[in-house]
Formats: sequence, C-alpha cells, structure tokens
Amino acid sequence: MIFHACDIPEDLTYDIERDVWIRFDGDVAVLGMTDVAQTRCGKIAAISFRDVGKKIAQGKTLATIESAKWVGPFPAPFSCEIVETNETGFERDILITNKDPYGIGWLVKVRPTDLENKRGHLVTGDEAVERYKARIQELKVNCLRCID
Repeated sequence: MIFHACDIPEDLTYDIERDVWIRFDGDVAVLGMTDVAQTRCGKIAAISFRDVGKKIAQGKTLATIESAKWVGPFPAPFSCEIVETNETGFERDILITNKDPYGIGWLVKVRPTDLENKRGHLVTGDEAVERYKARIQELKVNCLRCID
C-alpha cells in the first residue's frame, strides 16, 4: 500500500509509535526503519550497532542512527537478544535504508525473549495500514527515497 508516497507493506508487523517494521521468521525477527522513519531521519550519515548477543529491553536502543537532521535510537519493539546486525551492508552503502528500507536496508535480527507479553501494541494488515495513514497525515509526511 502506498500513501503519500510512503510504502506500507501489508505483510509486515509494525510498532507504529517507534516506526519499526518487523518480519518474523521462525524464532527470529528482522527489524528495520519504516519508510516514514527513513524519510523523517533524512540521509543516514552513520550507524552504530549494539553487540550481537546483547539482550535489550523493550524500548531500549538496538542501534544509534545519525543523519544530517537527527541523532537518535533505533528502539526495540519488544525485549530481545541481538543475533545479527546489518553492519556489513551499511559499510558497503550507508544509504541502504534510505534506498530500500524493507529489503537490504534492514537493521538487526533479534530473538524475542518475552514476545507473548510484549506484543499487544504490534499491528499488521489493514489495521497497520489505517494507523500508518493517520500517522502520516498527523506528521504531514511525504516519503522520499534516495536513488543511485
């Protein structure tokens, strides 16, 4: 679904308040910044990941992202353990999230540690699309992507 040029894939799960998308794959979840988040952030200038194996509480920082406009955390949508980062991808091209936030621009892979009790705020499908449309309008966002 495209709304105000923002891509909202309906097959993903979202933590809308934290602008995080989630793709569950067995007992691992791939996490990344939404199109709205990468647009609001602007061109990423640097990213610093927490260490693989580190246990992170819900809402705490998985990575710190720097852009020309902003420096801030990429927060955990639920308590988890980091199993992999996309540090190599960002070393090759720092703008991969700005170009492809839902594909090669993923940030971390995690193993949820208390998902059953921490997933009430997560949404998917039509509910996610409708809530993101409202957020896009509220924030007055028109998404833009970097291109090669």
